Amino acid sequence: MDSSSSLTDLASSVKFIFEKRGMVLIAGGPFWMGTDDPGIPPDGEGPRRLVHVDSFYMDIQEVTNQQFQSFVNATGYITEAEKFGDSFVFEGILSDSVKNQITQAVAAAPWWLPVKGANWKSPNGPDSNITDILDHPVLQVSWADAVAFCSWANGRLPTEAEWEYACRGGLEDRLYPWGNKLNPKGQHYANLWQGDFPNHNSAEDGYIRTSPVKSFPANAFGLYDMAGNAWEWTADWWTVHHTTERQRNPTGPPSGTDKVKKGGSYMCHKSYCYRYRCAARSQNTPDSAASNLGFRCVSEGKT
Repeated sequence: MDSSSSLTDLASSVKFIFEKRGMVLIAGGPFWMGTDDPGIPPDGEGPRRLVHVDSFYMDIQEVTNQQFQSFVNATGYITEAEKFGDSFVFEGILSDSVKNQITQAVAAAPWWLPVKGANWKSPNGPDSNITDILDHPVLQVSWADAVAFCSWANGRLPTEAEWEYACRGGLEDRLYPWGNKLNPKGQHYANLWQGDFPNHNSAEDGYIRTSPVKSFPANAFGLYDMAGNAWEWTADWWTVHHTTERQRNPTGPPSGTDKVKKGGSYMCHKSYCYRYRCAARSQNTPDSAASNLGFRCVSEGKT
C-alpha cells in the first residue's frame, strides 16, 4: 500500500469515527465575519471582517440531557449550579409554588429569577426533571461545565469565529443559517419566541420551551439549532472591539470577565432579543447558568 492510499484510508477512518459521534466535518476557508448592519450595535457585531478558519469537526446538534447524563455517570462531575445551590430560571416556565417562594429578581430583566435547586437535572426549578426531555439540549451548564464535557468527549468549545462560520453554512451576508427570511414559505426554521415577550409565547413553532434537538431543518453544513432553542457557549472572552485586518483562526482577547455565547434561544423575539442571527452575540460570566443556555463541541479531527 502506498503512502497516499494509507493517508486516504486514515482520513476515511477518522471521518467515520467523528460521524459516528454525531459530528460533521466543517471544511475550512475564508468568510466574512460580523456585519456592518448590526441589529444590536452595542453588542459589537461589527465591523464586517475577513476571517479564515481551518477545518474542524462540529457536533451536528446541541449537547443533549442524555449525553450530559452519560458524562456525569461516567465521571461523577458536579456542575457549578449544583455547587452554588441555585441558578436562573425564566419566570414564565416556573410553577406557582416555586415562584411564590422567590423574593428577588434581576433588576434589568425581572423575568429572570434565582431558583434554589435549579440545575441541569432540574432545569426549570426543583419540581422539574429531564426524564421526558432527554433529547432536548442540556441547560443550566456554566462555561466550565461545558469545557469539562467537551474535554471528556475529546473535543473543545468552538471559537466564536468557528461557530459563526459554521452557522452561516457557506452563505454570505445572510441573517440566519438558512437565509434572510425568518420563516421562508411560512415554515419555522428555529425554536424562537412568537407573541408578546415576556408575557405570552404563542408557540406557533410548536414549542413554548426547548425542543428536541434536530426538530427544525439543518443548515447547508448539516448543523441543527444554530439559531434558537438554546444559547451556546463559545471559547472566546467577550469584547466589542474587533480589528478589520484579515485574521486566521482568531481566538478573541487573551482575558476578560465574560464569555461569548451565540445563537439565541427559545426566548428570543425581535422586539427584545434579536440575537438569533449568525452575526449576533451576547455574553455571560463563565460561572453563569440559565434555563436557556447550553453548548455544542468541536474537535480538531484527531481521534
